[in-house]
Amino acid sequence: MTGHQGSLFDDDPPPPSEKVGLAPDAARWRGLAQSLPKGLRLGTSSWSFPGWQGLVWDREVSQRLLAREGLAAYARHPLFRSVGLDRTYYAPIEARALAEYAQVVPEDFRFLVKAHEWCTVPVFSDHPRAGARRGKENALFLDAGYATDVVIGPLVEGLGKKVGPVLFQFPPLELAVVGGPRGFAEKLHGFLASLPVGPRYTVELRNSRLLTPTYRQALAETGTSHCLNAHPTMPTPSEQLRILKGKVGPAHVIRWMLARPLSYASAKTRYAPFDHLVDEDPATRQDLASLCRDACGDGRDVTVIINNKAEGCAPESVRRLAEAFVASG
Repeated sequence: MTGHQGSLFDDDPPPPSEKVGLAPDAARWRGLAQSLPKGLRLGTSSWSFPGWQGLVWDREVSQRLLAREGLAAYARHPLFRSVGLDRTYYAPIEARALAEYAQVVPEDFRFLVKAHEWCTVPVFSDHPRAGARRGKENALFLDAGYATDVVIGPLVEGLGKKVGPVLFQFPPLELAVVGGPRGFAEKLHGFLASLPVGPRYTVELRNSRLLTPTYRQALAETGTSHCLNAHPTMPTPSEQLRILKGKVGPAHVIRWMLARPLSYASAKTRYAPFDHLVDEDPATRQDLASLCRDACGDGRDVTVIINNKAEGCAPESVRRLAEAFVASG
């Protein structure tokens, strides 16, 4: 799991001395940020990491304070024009709370928002958050009505034009449960076709066998993007693009999530407190820089979200990717 993202104003506002400020060092990257195209938005998965002191935060701060106050400082960092709103995967958020996020970021800032996991899991997990549903069939799997009412509606109402890509993240799926690759693609097509027009939707997979022509067609016919993810369960992002014959939707959405061959738990242990790069991955960095360069050259919008568990420190990974993008031109 990523860092906690709480309501910004769920308690009394902190006194001025406790406000979170942007690290002075961040100003060094303003020139680099200005050299990036407007259509390229870089950001991190969540923001509530005390280990970013000196990189993003101006001083030592608690995770609790960052959850409440950190987003405003994060959004002032010159390289960050997007952020992954991950907590929405575990439970829906009311429009009022989402509006609090929108109020503290610039007008051109965009949120990549995960849809609630009930939209994308055919069987409830064994995680305690599933409660009495643990291990049972999920009747809300690919239910467009539920997604519209509980996910999309509050997002549009709360975030307004600051809604970026809405991500439907599918876990590793047992193919028999979803009707095989073709059955999954057909169900997905019906689901996507029934969602409200307006937001940009993107689909992330964790099973390469689902990267089929039928899946590609489902995305193309509904105007949905495939999320190119750097994750141990999937081919490299450029290989995903090749398999899909370059047809990944109207916009590029890229998520650099996890170093190979680590698990999230082992990466957290290895990389915490996420204050520096531990396992640099220049091959993935160059792959993403090339994908971004090609997409921006075609006039497509590109959103890249990077996790701490990709190399050890997401802000540093964002900076290095920006530098690689500029160098590739």
